[in-house]
Amino acid sequence: MLRKIQERIFPFIIALSALSVSASAAFYSVSGLSKLFAGAAFAVIVMAASLEIAKLVIASLLYQYRKSLPFLLKTYLSIACFVLILITSMGIYGFLSAAYQETSAKAGSVDAQIALIETKRDNVREQLTVYNAEKSTINGAISDLRAGLSNNKIQYTNAEGVVITTTSSSTRKSLEKQLDQAINRQTQINSKVDTLNQRLFDYETEIVEVSTGNDIAGELGPLKYLSGLTGIPMDQIINYLLLTIIFVFDPLAIALVIAANFAFAKLRPKTRENLYGEKVPVVEEDDDGYWTEEEMADFKNQFDSENELGSSFEDELANEEFEGEEVDEEGLPKGYAFDDQRKAEDKLLNTNSTSAWRKNKILKEREKRGDDDLNIHY
Repeated sequence: MLRKIQERIFPFIIALSALSVSASAAFYSVSGLSKLFAGAAFAVIVMAASLEIAKLVIASLLYQYRKSLPFLLKTYLSIACFVLILITSMGIYGFLSAAYQETSAKAGSVDAQIALIETKRDNVREQLTVYNAEKSTINGAISDLRAGLSNNKIQYTNAEGVVITTTSSSTRKSLEKQLDQAINRQTQINSKVDTLNQRLFDYETEIVEVSTGNDIAGELGPLKYLSGLTGIPMDQIINYLLLTIIFVFDPLAIALVIAANFAFAKLRPKTRENLYGEKVPVVEEDDDGYWTEEEMADFKNQFDSENELGSSFEDELANEEFEGEEVDEEGLPKGYAFDDQRKAEDKLLNTNSTSAWRKNKILKEREKRGDDDLNIHY
């Protein structure tokens, strides 16, 4: 019972899978074609939807009537189905490529913003390098001026021959003035350096925020990784990926539609015409040439019962109807007429003591002869 339920459920699962793949392929194809021909989007949607339905009908038609369709019609429908697969694949390619282009455009905008910020940051770094160099120079000048103030001494010998050490007021004033100017310039440069460092920090922070503040990095991250790993441009990688998808997508939908037709055809019992032209079911037996254990046991029981009964029935039949005639292995006279043979077979079939093995053998012989009476009477 469970096996029967599984056999009946599985074709519906195949059909559901075929419809889901076909519906998604049709949606992507219609959307992609409408974007390719944006000037008449509604008309393209109607046309593409009707072609998608026709493609599925053609696939089912070619499978179910593959033996009875005329050759030219079958050829045209096969070519039309193949062309429709290409059209659907083109629509899917257009839809997916448009989605990638949209994401790529956003990524390009983000990259442009980052490049602009990096340019500003580099300018600040250059200014900072100049001011740091000037700061180092001024620091050295201040050190020299302070050292000059400390060494501002004049020695001379007076009339009495005494060495006198003193300072030059004019030199001191000049050095002090230069020192004050240097200190002021140092203060300005320190302020400039602090401002530039803050701007540099702000630019670096802005770069990080722009890079991580959107979903573009997550969407294109794997592609960028593959591009860096293989050395192939990202556009070329996405092209290979799209071609792989479209070569699998719609052909898989058609294959599943054909598989669903095949599965539902297996659910219907096979029939054949009998001698009267009536449709009768064909019972398929899994015969591998060996008897099952049940058949062996049944044959043994029948054989044992026939040994117990002996050949009384066959002897009686021979004495009554075939007395003095040589009989074959089935108990029938050799060369006996067809009608009389049927009567003898009927008598064997209508006898309870006849084994099921012998009855089946008689029926198989009748089937080979084309006899229409294949019933066992009990």
